[in-house]
Amino acid sequence: MVSGIATAVVAAFVWGGYLYALKRHFSDYSGAVVAVVMNVCATAWYLPTAALYLGGFPAVPSLDPMSLLVTAGTIALAAAGFLTFMHAISDGDVSLVAPIAKVVPVFVLPIEVLLLEEVFGPLQVLGVVFATAAIYLANYEGGPLLGPFRNLASSRPVQLALLSAACYAVSDVGKRLVLQGIDFPGSIWIPVSLLGAAVVLAPIAYRDWPADGVRDDLPLFVAAAAVVVVGRVLTTFAFSVTSASVASTIINAQAVVAVVLGGILLAEDGFRMRLAAAVLAITGIALIAS
Repeated sequence: MVSGIATAVVAAFVWGGYLYALKRHFSDYSGAVVAVVMNVCATAWYLPTAALYLGGFPAVPSLDPMSLLVTAGTIALAAAGFLTFMHAISDGDVSLVAPIAKVVPVFVLPIEVLLLEEVFGPLQVLGVVFATAAIYLANYEGGPLLGPFRNLASSRPVQLALLSAACYAVSDVGKRLVLQGIDFPGSIWIPVSLLGAAVVLAPIAYRDWPADGVRDDLPLFVAAAAVVVVGRVLTTFAFSVTSASVASTIINAQAVVAVVLGGILLAEDGFRMRLAAAVLAITGIALIAS
């Protein structure tokens, strides 16, 4: 479990840097277009590199109907979570949406306890709370502290953000089942999940495809896709050796990494508060690992 926690911490930094790159270089593209192009490029990076390193790939396991449903559902829910988040952002302020959309661990923990009979000590539960609070604080930009939650009953962006978090949470638990329960090889899961999400999002990407295409920024897509491959490998390993609650909590701290990078490199507002959030996240991770 300790190796899984350390890997998840590294993954959080990798994905946080990736989020920063998305904000800086890809904000003019549709989310579906970014996902499809990035996933295809990442697969092109991963397959030859992994084949060379592994000396080939293991055979795709034979899946019964239930295992196939869990695998497909995990991929589809991750794609749905991404698109729902993008719709929430387009309908409302980031400061309103992001704190809600990043509370994925709050959903993952009860799902694992109720459905997978996972047992967590009080320190681990407190760690999840701290890390989730850090994500909220990192995205909080003023106003009433509980404003996003009070708006839940009437705000469509907040409702969409909460739905996004729920989709990602179920997908995270499904990812654990695929990698640990079904024993799907991680080396095969990475390209399957990348291309599966691209297939799911392809119709929307086709509709939103820019008139000038993506040729001018293709080198940026290829470079960012290499980061995606590293993040996917780290994430897959973390979910294969530890619980989804622990892995999801730590990896979702990527939001803290992203806002700290934004504060330093882009001079964004609220940097001191976001730096405090980083300290809170580290405290939560220490509790989870205890």
